[in-house]
Amino acid sequence: MFDFLEGYDLLGAFWVTVQLAVYSAIGSLIWGTLLAAMRVSPVPLMRGFGTGYVNVVRNIPLTVIIVFTSLGLFQTLGVSLGADDFKTINFRLAVLGLIAYTSAFVCEALRSGINTVPVGQSEAARAIGLSFTQVLTLVVLPQAFRSVVGPLANVLIALAKNTTVAAAIGVAEAAALMQEMIENEAQLLLISAIFALGFICLTLPTGLILGWVSKKVAVRR
Repeated sequence: MFDFLEGYDLLGAFWVTVQLAVYSAIGSLIWGTLLAAMRVSPVPLMRGFGTGYVNVVRNIPLTVIIVFTSLGLFQTLGVSLGADDFKTINFRLAVLGLIAYTSAFVCEALRSGINTVPVGQSEAARAIGLSFTQVLTLVVLPQAFRSVVGPLANVLIALAKNTTVAAAIGVAEAAALMQEMIENEAQLLLISAIFALGFICLTLPTGLILGWVSKKVAVRR
């Protein structure tokens, strides 16, 4: 029944998907945290940039962003992100596009967590002479992250599934291999079931683990 799988690097394709998800998740958490800091900043320019970025980027389809990284950044502007071969270039551009898109949702999830921190704590921190950056990093963000582990888990699970869009610019991840197999083999339902199971194996444990972490670190008020 599974003889048609011979000649296809199924594990290799899912490994590329895992790499896309991990690198994009790390970048999205970093950039999304900076955006959240901008959105609550007392500096109007930074606050305006953070608000504008989030409202614009999260309303653009991910496919458009991914295709733009290839056609706009690489083919038009010559941005290769330090890579020499097309395979590596497309992979890095896909990671960049996923970070740009997902960080907007990370920002909003984290901002909702910031709003749960009692205002009195920030005021007390400022009263003892802490700067805005110190208040944010030492008082607000630690509590905000603890309160939004669940929402962030949903964002990261969606990111893992969104990696399939990278096939649009030729990244050899799971969705690209699935398309190739469907074109070459007469096993549409079985191929679809295999790849669906593969993504379930990636996302379900992630959701369960992060759900457990969310309960363990939840802020009790």
